[in-house]
Amino acid sequence: MSTSRDFWASCGHHLLDRDAAGKLLVTDEFLKVYLARPELMPPPDACAAEQGLHGALLSDPRRSVAASQVAAIADADARENWEIMIAWRDHLVKHRTLEAAYLEIIRRDIRFPHVLVGHLVQPILRNILEGCEDAFMLRAAEIFFRPQKLVMQEGSITALDEEADPSAGHHHPPSPLFALLGLPATTHVDAVTDESAASYWERSDRFDMAIDLTASGRGWAALGEVITRWLAHLLAIDVAIEPMAKLQAAPWSWYVGLSADATRIGDALWGGDALDDATQARLIGLYRLTFRDPAEMIEKVRGEPVYLLVAMTPDEKLRLKPQNLVTGLPVRLAEAVH
Repeated sequence: MSTSRDFWASCGHHLLDRDAAGKLLVTDEFLKVYLARPELMPPPDACAAEQGLHGALLSDPRRSVAASQVAAIADADARENWEIMIAWRDHLVKHRTLEAAYLEIIRRDIRFPHVLVGHLVQPILRNILEGCEDAFMLRAAEIFFRPQKLVMQEGSITALDEEADPSAGHHHPPSPLFALLGLPATTHVDAVTDESAASYWERSDRFDMAIDLTASGRGWAALGEVITRWLAHLLAIDVAIEPMAKLQAAPWSWYVGLSADATRIGDALWGGDALDDATQARLIGLYRLTFRDPAEMIEKVRGEPVYLLVAMTPDEKLRLKPQNLVTGLPVRLAEAVH
């Protein structure tokens, strides 16, 4: 019997339990990882209130924390970090699954730092892609939770992790699990190809592989497949997604922008505005999405295709917004994930 290879160990998926439906259940061990983040580790000169709160939550990460306990922390930055952490912890533990916690954030537009929301997206995707043996799909899935720097050259589009871009100068602290698991830092960037794909698993937590996102290429198709699986898992809808080379002249019934720039471009096209060359060049790709069961769509556009747009920023960055798939599709009754 073959054993599937592990990937993205630093997201803590191995610390989560799963219910009978395959959804993720929050454990104390998963919550404790947040307490190891640099923002929450009390420095040697931290006040007694901060050290006491940290120690108490290490012993019982679900224990109730009164506002007065956080207010007693002397350092203003530490107080703010703990206010965010306790609100985040409370949000996670009040939901039965990680998926339900994520969906409520998106549907109710609850304001949490982007980095924390990304920390939900990654283990959810890791769960969805369990057993996946396609390195192109796994690398494409990284775009859901990590900003990308795009390199345009002779008609091709290559995406590399923004933090792995040697010209970017990013030095964000990695997950605490990097140190605990002995994971190495990024040292070199390679593109995912048939020849290099086998190396993805051993280096997946370094996010140091680039991917070709040219509309006709394998990477773009792989991203479409990730979107299909994301929707099946979170919304229980079955869709077919087809990459498109260019905008069609036929009128649109519905569209979803999967980045802020894509939404602006879609709004302009919907309003009948012409795109200048610079704006059109930022539209890096399109998909046509069809519901396999049209009854799952709202009546107004039932049976019509939905167009998904992806666009980069003027400085050639891509920040995908998977939450727009939750809020933007014409789903008749979005399934609640408990």
